[in-house]
Amino acid sequence: MTAPKKLFIKTYGCQMNVYDSERMAEALGGEGYVETKTADDADMILLNTCHIREKAAEKVYSELGRLKQLKVAKPDLKIGVAGCVAQAEGKEIMRRQPAVDLVVGPQSYHRLPEMEQKARGGAQVIDTDFPEEDKFEKLKRRPKAKRGPTAFLTVQEGCDKFCAFCVVPYTRGAEVSRPADRILTEARDLVERGVREITLLGQNVNAYHGAGANGDLTLAQLIWELDKVDGLERIRFTTSHPNDMMDDLIEAHGTCKKLMPYLHLPVQAGSDKILKRMNRSHTADSYLRLLERIRAARPDILISGDFIVGFPEETEEDFQATLDLVEEVKYGTAYSFKYSTRPGTPAAERPQVDPAAADDRLQRLQALLTRQQREIQDSMVGREVSVLFERPGRFEGQMLGKSEYLHAVHVGNCGRAAGDLARVRIVASRTNSLAGELID
Repeated sequence: MTAPKKLFIKTYGCQMNVYDSERMAEALGGEGYVETKTADDADMILLNTCHIREKAAEKVYSELGRLKQLKVAKPDLKIGVAGCVAQAEGKEIMRRQPAVDLVVGPQSYHRLPEMEQKARGGAQVIDTDFPEEDKFEKLKRRPKAKRGPTAFLTVQEGCDKFCAFCVVPYTRGAEVSRPADRILTEARDLVERGVREITLLGQNVNAYHGAGANGDLTLAQLIWELDKVDGLERIRFTTSHPNDMMDDLIEAHGTCKKLMPYLHLPVQAGSDKILKRMNRSHTADSYLRLLERIRAARPDILISGDFIVGFPEETEEDFQATLDLVEEVKYGTAYSFKYSTRPGTPAAERPQVDPAAADDRLQRLQALLTRQQREIQDSMVGREVSVLFERPGRFEGQMLGKSEYLHAVHVGNCGRAAGDLARVRIVASRTNSLAGELID
């Protein structure tokens, strides 16, 4: 019997890349690969890359330099680069690092088995096209063992917004939504394998408009279809754009019990001047009024956001407007970054903010966001929440899980298993988690 080949995938960046890595592993499973947790004993290594963070391409090249040494010792090792850096860099990857055997963009993962066979034959293979065929239909799930209690499910890809700082429209392409029946089939399969919470993914997920039996469905209508899936207890979605937060989706937050009271709704900045320069198509005031409507529908909802500081032409006054907006919103969690140029995007050609000033602004913003996060966590002490347990903790009898608000919660002397839902009283607030006790 032939021993299985070993596949190691290193995943960078977003939740969608986690989902994509799972599907690539399944596609290559048909070629006799099984996943391994270390690169050292792999027969094939894939770097599933993200182009959002600063110097993303250089970090990939640095990693490839280290992997080259593995290939010297193991000549039959195959190395591939996938994802958004692969899409953006293309042939340049192989020019700079000849040890790479294949480069595959995010729309061509279903072609990995064919690419792997060509690479095994000695060819260097590049596929960064935007094929007409549906990659999700080609990437049919193979039977697998029981899953953990949570899973990601991509429902939409690409973006038509063309924010001035973002490469997604160029690396992921235009907005495409998956048909609802295929999403529902995949969701039922996940539930059958033990999943109880599904997070719907998309670069612009609330722009979802997938085909249904009687016409296109909105994201809210898709959520209501998922609400009917027996055994699925929780639904989340990310990432959203303020301009696509439609009335029915706001209403669903107030009426759909399976839709969790957590919303990631990036604003990016609080200055209307900067928002316009970012091509965000919303204002600070329209964002705040939108949140008023969302909180009216679900008063206890936890709001998460994204921020970019030091965007080209940002002044101290512009930055202060961001701080003012944060003070008004009170974020439960947020992600904040210093602007970094992305070649080919409009903002890359504009006058840049002094790096020292951008660093200072980022530290001040993060201090405010951290304070708000801790205040909201502290306010949870004494409250009862629902916790979906995911895995054992560090101590005997301890279990870790997530509340409906996506807070990490640990419970000692638990006596519950992964996948169990339980009512928990919060007894303490830690740095990045909550401590609780079961309610009998």
